[in-house]
Amino acid sequence: MSVEQFDVVVAGGGPSGSTVATLVAMQGHRVLLLEKEVFPRYQIGESLLPSTVHGVCKMLGVSEELAAANFPVKRGGTFRWGARPEPWTFSFSVSPRITGPKAFAYQVERAKFDHILLKNARSKGVDVREGCTVTEVLEDSERITGVRYTDADGNEREVSATFVIDASGNKSRLYSKVGGSREYSEFFRSLALFGYFEGGKRLPEPYSGNILSVAFDSGWFWYIPLSDTLTSVGAVVRREDADKIQGDRESALNALIAECPLISEYLSGATRVTSGNYGELRVRKDYSYQQPSYWRPGMILIGDAACFVDPVFSSGVHLATYSAMLAARSINSVLDGDMDEKTALTEFEARYRREYSVYYEFLVAFYEMHVDEESYFWSAKKVTKDVEHTEIESFVDLVGGLSSGEAVLAAKTRIAEHSAEFAAAVDQMAGGDDANMVPLFKSHVVRQVMQEGGQEQMRVVLGEDAEPELPLFPGGLVTSPDGMKWLPHRPV
Repeated sequence: MSVEQFDVVVAGGGPSGSTVATLVAMQGHRVLLLEKEVFPRYQIGESLLPSTVHGVCKMLGVSEELAAANFPVKRGGTFRWGARPEPWTFSFSVSPRITGPKAFAYQVERAKFDHILLKNARSKGVDVREGCTVTEVLEDSERITGVRYTDADGNEREVSATFVIDASGNKSRLYSKVGGSREYSEFFRSLALFGYFEGGKRLPEPYSGNILSVAFDSGWFWYIPLSDTLTSVGAVVRREDADKIQGDRESALNALIAECPLISEYLSGATRVTSGNYGELRVRKDYSYQQPSYWRPGMILIGDAACFVDPVFSSGVHLATYSAMLAARSINSVLDGDMDEKTALTEFEARYRREYSVYYEFLVAFYEMHVDEESYFWSAKKVTKDVEHTEIESFVDLVGGLSSGEAVLAAKTRIAEHSAEFAAAVDQMAGGDDANMVPLFKSHVVRQVMQEGGQEQMRVVLGEDAEPELPLFPGGLVTSPDGMKWLPHRPV
């Protein structure tokens, strides 16, 4: 068997795999990506965050293609959650890091979105091979050295590489080579039952593209518009209520919908899709886990191979692409001889673990159902340790994927007149009779930040992002100006 040589081999062609492969190939390194399926293929996790759309996807060079795909625009989120009986809505535009017309994300059909990223990887120089299953990770006494895989014709092949990246998702069997066992959360031992419907109701404009998250006695529902008529609907139930999704899945989902009046209302005129990729009712379990280590010499875990957290804030694709960006910085820095592997990958793991932990800690607080949204905003400020912004700004930064403070993930628009447009829009919403928005504007915290919102955005001036970056951790690294590498911090 001949052995091929690459700088990096990536197992998995989802958002994390295609992102890390592209960002490393863009630096001139030789990258092989092995994907066991042939795209497009079905995947869950359809609600994106601004940090992915305007940060990572901009770095990848797919912003125009995403815009042309006509995915529904998501301007924030709407919740029937906590002590308040009415739904409440937040807007991404509240955050000073997401200013102007880019204060949005997309709801995507993952078959289309993932295919866009994979095709882009190929166009950027990645050797993409579909229908190829990694069967074994190769190692010597000290480090991972490559992989063995079966190609689309059933032939066994071997690849040698400086780095092996496991981006093969939550069902990965490769991650165990890093060592240790997955640590599952006792708090979030949940199960989800989900399917797709045609003809469901939409939230009022301008929030018709929002994800609607609705708590009910047995757990919570997601309701994600994927087109004008297609909706992804899933019920997440606690492990102690697992019997509610046993047996016939159709009957189980109908019973859970009947248990949740708001979702029943939104689906009252809808029919479930029963054919094609969207025709199957699916179950997923064990939502929250993480590995005790995210890397070892020669191998890195990214995306769901490393960790996953309850999806109520649509953090799945964000964590996948963010970890891929961090890993790419480390790999590029090592392959270019800028720093040693341990220094670069220690920074990768510290940042990725921090991002996971922020979501996990906040979600524990978010599941306290007896409090109102102001308590959730305060909890967000506490877990992110944000001393610069108000409670609602900290909340939106967290759920928008921006609590890390990464400049390359922000979606700022540097045109001052947009702040005036924002202020006018706030005044209009605050004075309107939109039933979905009124409860939010009754909150003292929200009123305060809305009054200051226009002034805050006026301070977004040319050159602000060029201010020297500080390490996220004592003695840690900073990001290169293009976001592609790590640099040592050199205080002025």
